[in-house]
Amino acid sequence: MGNLKQVHIAVFGAGGVGRHFLTQCSQLLSKHPNASVVLISRSNRSLRVPSFNHRLSLSTWEQDLAASHSPACSPSEIIHFLSSAPGKCIVVDNTSNQDVAASYPEFLKNGISIVTPNKKAFSSDLKLWQSILESAYPGNELGGLLYHESSVGAGLPIISTLKDLVDTGDQIQKIEGVFSGTMSFLFNSFAPIEGNGGKWSDEVAKAKNAGYTEPDPRDDLNGADVARKLVILARLAGLQIESINSFPVQSLIPKELEQCTSGDEFLERLPEFDGEVEKVKAEAEQKQKVVRFVGSIDVVGREVKVGLEEFEKSHPIAGLKGSDNIISFYTKRYGSNPLIVQGAG
Repeated sequence: MGNLKQVHIAVFGAGGVGRHFLTQCSQLLSKHPNASVVLISRSNRSLRVPSFNHRLSLSTWEQDLAASHSPACSPSEIIHFLSSAPGKCIVVDNTSNQDVAASYPEFLKNGISIVTPNKKAFSSDLKLWQSILESAYPGNELGGLLYHESSVGAGLPIISTLKDLVDTGDQIQKIEGVFSGTMSFLFNSFAPIEGNGGKWSDEVAKAKNAGYTEPDPRDDLNGADVARKLVILARLAGLQIESINSFPVQSLIPKELEQCTSGDEFLERLPEFDGEVEKVKAEAEQKQKVVRFVGSIDVVGREVKVGLEEFEKSHPIAGLKGSDNIISFYTKRYGSNPLIVQGAG
């Protein structure tokens, strides 16, 4: 940033993720006075500067946004607004909104860079993925830059590691790991290497109370979040995966509970089905193994899958702690000794 005269930042989403981003942004921009936040838009209202000579206050933005009478901005309105900005422009999308994701090609074609954790932009329609890459630099020499590291593995360097391997000529053979902090926490508690662990329904409730799951735990237990991450990595590794419906994804939601009207109702009835998951754990224990919820991409065999698998207790995946993620890259260069990225996810 130090070499640029001006950088203007527009922010989509000011909820949990957006709030934390703006806190970090305030600290960062105090060191880079040439950069400023010029627009914040959430689902029901927005806040913007009257001109690009101004900047939004990152110490009072929550009060200012709450007092604003301006409606939420559409992607096309933000493109129009930023088109007259002097200097470079960045859109930070903190949402999981499909409509915002679908607008990425237009932002990029207009030279507006994108930073986002929004998995839907990169794991939904294959044509959208291709359009995003074609619109961004270097696919388009005049396009904006694209960064979505946190769409897989939160703050872990998963995407950048994979891109570096591919760009330096390595051949990806397989990617395997635990891609969900929620699922990691659940199975590390339910089926630990040592000890018996708790009841499945108790561990799910514990995870929810600790803030590891979505408000409705079914949004984690259905496997869709892990599947989206695998689509992103598989595409970066060279596989043309159409969508998360293109490969098997194991759901841990009992069919009888799929129609529960709320997460609370789901948790109330979940103990009825503890025996089913307990049986899976017991079968693994008889083999001196543990069960974990993992995703794998067999690039050579062109197969992707998400679900429960058994691992020897000495395996790195079996030995995870807390909510850690672990992703193993098996490549021609690394052979049978994979490159492993591990940490909080």
